[in-house]
Amino acid sequence: MTVVLSVEGLKKKIGRKTIIRNVSFDVRAGEIFGFLGPNGSGKTTTIRMLVDLIKPTEGRILVCGEDVNRHPERALKHVGCIVENPEMYGYMTGWENLEHFAGMQAGITPERIGEVVGIVGMDNRIHDKVKTYSLGMRQRLGIAQALLNRPKLLILDEPTNGLDPKGIKELREFIRMLAESGMSLFISSHLLSEIQLMCDRVAIIAHGEVLAVGEVDELVSQAGTYTVWQLDKPDEGRRLFGAASSEPILVPDSEHRIDEALLSSIRDPIVTTMDEESIPSWVETFVSAGIGVLSVQRVAPTLEELFLTLTEGEDID
Repeated sequence: MTVVLSVEGLKKKIGRKTIIRNVSFDVRAGEIFGFLGPNGSGKTTTIRMLVDLIKPTEGRILVCGEDVNRHPERALKHVGCIVENPEMYGYMTGWENLEHFAGMQAGITPERIGEVVGIVGMDNRIHDKVKTYSLGMRQRLGIAQALLNRPKLLILDEPTNGLDPKGIKELREFIRMLAESGMSLFISSHLLSEIQLMCDRVAIIAHGEVLAVGEVDELVSQAGTYTVWQLDKPDEGRRLFGAASSEPILVPDSEHRIDEALLSSIRDPIVTTMDEESIPSWVETFVSAGIGVLSVQRVAPTLEELFLTLTEGEDID
């Protein structure tokens, strides 16, 4: 697939302190790419380097093949960005704010302003003063501003901060709509649940270092899928599992974070690792041995469990 943003070996030092360490990832055309990490992990510093607000100490950033450090104007003409909170003039209307920002760029017509207003769904309030807007509406106006130049890449830094659940849901649907139109989106967040629901691929960052990059489903599978059995004769079931070396009973370790709440809801659970295809044959084995299978649950890990595994328990929402 076409790579819209390529980050290679990015480093940032301030004095003797290294803030960003060898960060590398690609963002492909039409995908929603999540940049996940706790507050203070280096997300915003990285984004500031992506849009040439600060210079990297080492590394290279390419947008649509253009080097951000060497040719920032050529590279950043393809980018729309909101770093932290969108800044607007409260005493002006939403339309007037967009006209003001359009005047800073060549070729932005009133027709284009009308288009982005329609895209973000603000037709009914665009002529009201921004000081009357809710946080969610300000976020939409900020995105409209970022879309004025028809970017191929939209960068949003913590876009759900301060939004209520309805606003988060609407933003998620809006972001997916933009991706379906062919735009690439780079979204930083410390909210695990939102990244897992919203993004196609994700990079996990902690202490200024990217720990993993990949598709969300692919990454969470690395945290260790397991199967929870409830049998009417659990001791006999354990003996059968123990006799089959290929289906060991799972002892929780660094690769598997077990859902303790789930286990506490099941009487005498047995937790095993096995391929999903093996479950039917094991059910037949238990039935043939006179052991009743009360329940079988295939438990997929969450992005949170993967993050805790990679960061050895560092806090994140």
